[in-house]
Order: sequence, then structure tokens, then C-alpha cells
Amino acid sequence: MSARRRILPLFIPHLGCSHSCVFCNQKRISGAAEPVTPREVAAALERLPTAAGYELAFYGGSFTALPRDEMTALLKAAQPYRADGRIASIRVSTRPDAVDEQVLSVLAEAGVETVELGAQSMCDEVLASCGRGHTAEQTRTAASLLRQRGFYLILQMMTGLPGSSPARDLATAHALAQLRPDGVRIYPTVILKDTELYALWQRGDYREHTVADAVELCAEILPVFEAAKIPVIRLGLNPTEDLSGGDAAAGAYHPALGELVRSRIYLKRARALLAGSPQGKSVVLGVCPGDISQMIGQHRCNADALCREFSLRSLKVVPADVPRGEVIEI
Repeated sequence: MSARRRILPLFIPHLGCSHSCVFCNQKRISGAAEPVTPREVAAALERLPTAAGYELAFYGGSFTALPRDEMTALLKAAQPYRADGRIASIRVSTRPDAVDEQVLSVLAEAGVETVELGAQSMCDEVLASCGRGHTAEQTRTAASLLRQRGFYLILQMMTGLPGSSPARDLATAHALAQLRPDGVRIYPTVILKDTELYALWQRGDYREHTVADAVELCAEILPVFEAAKIPVIRLGLNPTEDLSGGDAAAGAYHPALGELVRSRIYLKRARALLAGSPQGKSVVLGVCPGDISQMIGQHRCNADALCREFSLRSLKVVPADVPRGEVIEI
């Protein structure tokens, strides 16, 4: 994948969406009340320094499902700023059933390099329960076409959706890894106000996918992508004042969800490492320097749990020359 660029995000909430997914309210997620217009695209890019080399990203909605004239108008507004180097590439997000050869040719000519594909689940029953309006096979077809055409492919999945289960979510992770994307985003389900899911939850027809549920499950899912050398570029919704202020009514919303998951992975690996340790032992664990706090856990939760479970006299975590995610006993 190309070197990481600074991203200029612009939002088109719900534009091009042919179905109303039960979990979705993109205006609350993004904080953008109205979709960006071509004039606003140009105004935002005009503020960038010449040759800044940003990546322009159209998020929300289903970009390639827009009426063709609306899609091309947004792309056309960006072209002068590709020419002067203010943007180096363009990224769009879309649906699996809105990808074909013709639309990809339009994207390629306009400088789009990365396409984010909202797969969400690879279980057709779950997709139907959520009102997605596409199948797992359409995700496979779209992913294959994007890779054949040389686009960078980012796949998005969700956990805890209506009709799903930990086993189905883990199977989705394995299925997406087989598609060999350049990156993955994992979004455990959050119950947003003004959605059908919120109504289902209030009626008792949907069981909340809690932060604890998501941490436990994603601690099993992340290693699937790690083993396949596929970066997980986002875990959990990007925190905003609106979400933290009540728009996220329930579900797996936490501003540091990724940290909690990686901390849980360290706990699991330390447990396996210490299995069979004699009681009363003093243990020193080594992890890569930047991950010491994750190994110790918030408020020393991992360290205290290990001391209790293995009746340790003491436990210390120190920096070690090991890859990220690995834990050794010193």
C-alpha cells in the first residue's frame, strides 16, 4: 500500500444509499448534517497549500451508487487540485452491489486510488436482517474486481449485528481475510438514536452488543487479520462529541475501544504463557516498548488479573525487543 497520506474527509451522508440499514444514521456518526456539494469540495481544497499531497476522502453514503452526473460533479470539482498537487489521490466508500467495470473506469480516470467497501457481514442471513440489500457473494465479486483493476481495497465489517453471533462474526473475519484486502475497519455495533435498531432495542427485540462483548470478540478477530498480515486501520467508531454526548444510546461505543481490545489480546497471550507457573512466583513480562500500558491494562486490570489467577507474588512488565503484540517471560 502507498505511504500514509494526510486525509481530508468530506461527507455525503446517506447519498446513494438504496437501502436503509437498521443500524445506520450517518449524520450522527459523522456530525455532518448535509452532504457536501461540488462547490464546497472546491472551497475545502482551495484552503489547502499547493503541493500539500492530501488524500481527498468521500465518506458516508454510497459514492458509486450516486446518480452518475452527481458523482462525476464531485470528482470534477477535485481535478484542478490534483493538477496543482493539493491532493495526491482520492478515496471513496461504497456498497458491494454498486461496483462494476464502468464505474471503476470513471473512478480511475478521476484519480481515485482507494475504495472502501462496506461488507459488514459475510452471512446472508445477517445481511438480510439488517436490510443491507446485497449478498456476501456480491462482496466477493466487488472485491475481486477492485483488486483486478489495481485499486487499494479496504473492507469494513461489523460485529454484533441483528441475527449475528460471535461464531458468525469470526467466520466473517476469516472470509474477509481470504479476499486479501489492503486494510480492514472493524465497527462493533453501536445503537444510535433515530435508527430502526434503536427502536428494536427499546422494544426488547435486539440484545445490546456491549463494550465487554465487543472487546472479547474482537480479541479473537484481530489475530485473524494479523496472521494474514492485513492491517486493521480502525476498530470502533471514531469518537465525536455528539456520540459521547448521547447519540450513541447503547452498544459497543468507547473512545478507546481499540486499546481495550489490544489489551485483552495481551492478557490472553500472557495467560497462555504463564499456564502451569508455580504459585508464589515473581514474573517479569517483556513487550515492545510502546505497548507496556496495554499489557498492564487500564487501572492495572491485566496485571491484577494475572496475579490473582496464577497466585503470583509479583508481576512486572518491561520493554523488550519483540514484535508488537508478542509477550515473553524474562
